[in-house]
Amino acid sequence: MTSSIKATFSVLFLSLLFNGCSTTQKIEALKPLPSDDAPMVYNTKTSFVSMPLEISLKEIENQLNKTLNGEIYNDSNLEDDKTEMKIIKTAPIRLVEKNGKIQTILPLKIWSRFKYGTEFMGLNDTREINLNGTITLLSDVKLSNWKLSTTSKIDDFEWSESPTILVAGKYVPITYIINPTLSIFKSKIAKKIDEAIENSCDFKPYVLDVLEKMSTPFITSEQYQAWFKLIPIEVYVTDAVLGKKEIKMDLGLKCNMQTMVGSKPKTAFDKKDIQFKAVAKVPEKLTANIAAISTYESASKIITSNFQGKEFASGSRKIVVQNVAMWQKEGKIIIALDMTGSINGTIYLSGIPNYNAVTKEIYFDQMDYVLNTKGLLTRTANWLLQGVILKKIQENCRYSIRENLEEGKKSLLPYLNNYSPMKGVFVNGTTSDFEFEKVEVTNKAIIAFITTTGKMNVKIDGMD
Repeated sequence: MTSSIKATFSVLFLSLLFNGCSTTQKIEALKPLPSDDAPMVYNTKTSFVSMPLEISLKEIENQLNKTLNGEIYNDSNLEDDKTEMKIIKTAPIRLVEKNGKIQTILPLKIWSRFKYGTEFMGLNDTREINLNGTITLLSDVKLSNWKLSTTSKIDDFEWSESPTILVAGKYVPITYIINPTLSIFKSKIAKKIDEAIENSCDFKPYVLDVLEKMSTPFITSEQYQAWFKLIPIEVYVTDAVLGKKEIKMDLGLKCNMQTMVGSKPKTAFDKKDIQFKAVAKVPEKLTANIAAISTYESASKIITSNFQGKEFASGSRKIVVQNVAMWQKEGKIIIALDMTGSINGTIYLSGIPNYNAVTKEIYFDQMDYVLNTKGLLTRTANWLLQGVILKKIQENCRYSIRENLEEGKKSLLPYLNNYSPMKGVFVNGTTSDFEFEKVEVTNKAIIAFITTTGKMNVKIDGMD
């Protein structure tokens, strides 16, 4: 044995002897360093949310009446066809379904000035008339680029009373004059209706607003500082189908869902990044894959709170764990326990994170003292190595994600129980119980992956 080894052994022996005779022993163990300090990177499955969309004809009717109001047509040129005309909407427009098309019933008032007679010797005159009636249009419907568009044709004129004009003391029927004149402008009036429907029924901004609100992280557990976050990727839509009282289409949302533990995550939503795609069919069910992310810092705080007010004793010896720190090393979790009492210092344990499906807790399997610590503890505080002490410590080195799972489920419930992210938009649906999938360890966090399935639907009715 060399002199340097002898000296080291002598110092160590004297130190252990001195500490062994003391009331309180001091631990100085080697700290296992983290594997590296790389950013947190993890892979999560993409979720798919099927959201059948229903837009009531009443809602389209309301939007149309807001857009199309007052004067809806004006022809002030008398010379081209000997007729001037203004058409004014006199009552709300009504929409109904008729044989797979939208029937638009438009109450209106017509003011017209027309020239009649002959140009010979200047024998002509003009007359003004005011008429009240209703125009009925039939429209084919489609959804293009999230805008409801129609192709309309005038189907019928119905006058409140037969149009007449007083000429030379006699009431002369002029329906034969007015109806052909209106016929000239059929396409123009129909086009005006089509433009108004398209301008008032652009649903893309509403869909983006809904997605933006759904993407705002919100807290699901004050105790665990858990946050739910939805990240939209793509939106799919099928062709619109006209029903008796509504227009239906299927929406599909491709997204990521996360449950973050710790400080509030940032909102990463950007309307410009959302891709909209037309598809023939959208799967009917909701498939949610949620990543419940526990940073080591937040998990350490929770486990530290588990040890508060607890003593671990064996005979006359006892310790109190004051603080817990955690990190990852080579696929295992290192748990540092700062303790006071019969022993002062830090011990290091290692374990593999696992999940208890009954208690819904993340716990650490195959837990043992880190070798560098174990050798020292064998000499200074062998009682800590007793199975009962380690078991008691291990029982407290766990944290429940039951609330995370329950809150994760609750985090979806607002979207499923008549959720109204904005006036006139309502979301309803159901989900099954969450199922645990796996636990992954990264450089910055422990991640539990959970899944669920269900159904959703969206209804638009009563928007501003």
